Parts: sequence; C-alpha cells; structure tokens
Amino acid sequence: MGVLNVTPDSFSDGGRLMSRGRVDVERVVAAAHAMIAEGAAILDVGGESTRPGSLPVAVADECSRVIPVIERLSELDTIVSVDTSKPEVARLALQAGCHLVNDVTGLRDPGMRKVVAEADAAACVMHMRGEPRSMQNEPVYKDVVAEVRAFLEERVGACDEAGIDRQRLLLDPGIGFGKRLEHNLALLRNLEGLRFAGLPVLVGVSRKSMLGALTERPVTDRDAMSAVAAALAVEHGASVVRTHDVGLTADALKLVTAWHGHG
Repeated sequence: MGVLNVTPDSFSDGGRLMSRGRVDVERVVAAAHAMIAEGAAILDVGGESTRPGSLPVAVADECSRVIPVIERLSELDTIVSVDTSKPEVARLALQAGCHLVNDVTGLRDPGMRKVVAEADAAACVMHMRGEPRSMQNEPVYKDVVAEVRAFLEERVGACDEAGIDRQRLLLDPGIGFGKRLEHNLALLRNLEGLRFAGLPVLVGVSRKSMLGALTERPVTDRDAMSAVAAALAVEHGASVVRTHDVGLTADALKLVTAWHGHG
C-alpha cells in the first residue's frame, strides 16, 4: 500500500504533493504511476494528518483535497483507498471510485459503518488509543497484544451487525497510535496473535517515530529501516504493508520471498 498524503502537515511528507497551498493533482497522479510501477497494489489517499498532536480538518477541506485525486486515480488499474474517519468524506470518496476505507478510528462512528455497508466497500479497522491530538499522552496497557486484539474483535463484531461482509475487512494494530516503543515492538512481534477469522493484517510502520527512537535518524532518513520493518512484519504475519517508499519496500519483500524459496 503506497501512501499519498495530500496534506500540508503530514509528519513525513506534508506538502510534497501540494503547490501554492493546494493539492497538485497532476503531481499526485505522477506519484501514483511511479508507485504502481514500483509494485504498489493499493494507493492510500489521505487529506487529514493523523500525526500525534494533529488537529481535525473540516469535512469540506478534506473533500477538496481527496475527491479530485480519487476521481483521477479511479481510472488506474489499482485499488484506491481513502484514509479518513469521516463518513461524509468516505461516502463521496466511494462515489468517486474509491474501493477501500482506511479508518484510523476503527469504524467507531455508526455513520461510517453505514456508509461502508451500503457501498459494499472494503475497510481497514485500526486500533487507536484516544485521538491524534492526545493519543501519545502517557498510553498504558496491561497486555497490549490482548487488548488490541480484543478491540479489533469488538469492532469486527460491530461491522458484522452493520451488515459489512467481514471478508472485506483488514485489521491494523495501529503502530504508533497511542503506543509507546515497547507496545509497538510487542505488537510487531505478535502479529500472528492478532489474526482471527482468517482476516488479513495491515501494518503501517513507515518512517514512524519508533524507528527514530531506535536509530536516532530523522524522519527524512528512515526509508531503509522502514523497508526492513515491513519485511519483518510480513515475516510475522502481515498481509499488507503501508509505505511511503514503495520501491525500497518492494525490494525488501522480494528478498523475503526468495529467502523462503517462493520466488
């Protein structure tokens, strides 16, 4: 899953796909073509930063960023995902040709579950403690793996009740979302323990602060370790990895595949 942040303030690449304060759709489309060529199977478009301490964006502003992009990307031979927690944005994105709703709040909003069910869309159910502006304020767990799994099971149950086919769901432990370094590492080591009902696990660790904490490298110099982390995640049970550098990550995954004799 390649990351296309159409925001001015995302933690690692905010503003890269914007020009004079507005989304440069042609620049986004060019980046999308490059990601597909490098091996991306999914393109994840986000119009609201969810970095620690970030503030919400108005529905109209988020739509103005993502909808024109999704309309163009829907013409490509790929899966298009919208990274949003707002039902209104998800509804318009799905109408514009999006296939997958990537919701960092785990589809807690009944309105979001209704939108996904009515569109018969796919969705990613993610765990997050609190909300972006406060999620890193002293997160505490007794057993992070058990607690995250329980949350995901509860959210999948809510999706069942809303009429969402669970075979269209992805599970995401939410690395970096309301977790300390030790929590993130425990989850990554135990991804198989988060799998249930045959549902695939998505992991997003690309360029995140846990990598900086381990290596003291700035966010602009974390792509190599992000690729290694993605490969390790796949080794431990991830089916999808979300990344900013698709080419480097794809190379790492090719090596893992060959290492195990599947290439």
